[in-house]
Amino acid sequence: MDAVSYPNEKVSEFINNNIIPLRVSFDAQPLAKDFNVKWTPTLVVVDAAGQEHSRTVGFLPPEELIPSLLLGIAKTYFDGDHVAETIPFLNELLAGFPRSNAAPEAVYLHGVSSFKSTHDPKPLKGAYEKLLAEYPESEWVKRASPYGLL
Repeated sequence: MDAVSYPNEKVSEFINNNIIPLRVSFDAQPLAKDFNVKWTPTLVVVDAAGQEHSRTVGFLPPEELIPSLLLGIAKTYFDGDHVAETIPFLNELLAGFPRSNAAPEAVYLHGVSSFKSTHDPKPLKGAYEKLLAEYPESEWVKRASPYGLL
C-alpha cells in the first residue's frame, strides 16, 4: 500500500481529513496482539476508546481503500448508536464509489440506519430493492431479503 494507495492524492487527502492514522508493525507488542494483527497490511478502524468496528486484511487499491474506510467510519458511528452521523458517510461512499466492494454493505447499513432514525420501514424495503437491482450477487441481498416482505 506504501507504493500505490497511500501516495495517491485522494487517499492522502481522505486520511488527513477523516481519520487519525497509526502505523503499527505486525510484530509490535502489545498492539499487534491486542488487535490480532497477523498479516500486513491490516487496517483496523477503532473508536476513541480503542473498540474495533471494522477490519480489512490485505492490499486495497485507492478506489477500494477510501470506500472501505468510509464504511469503517460509518460502522463506528452506527455501533455507537449515532445513526444520524452514519448516514452522511454512507451517502458519500454510495455517491463516490457505487461499484466498490463496500457499496452493497453500505446500502444495507443505510437502510437500517434510516429505519433506526425514523422508525419507518420503507428504507429497509428500499435497501433490499436497491441491493436486488444493483448488487444481485451480493450476500447483502440475502441478509436484506426479509425486508422485501415489508
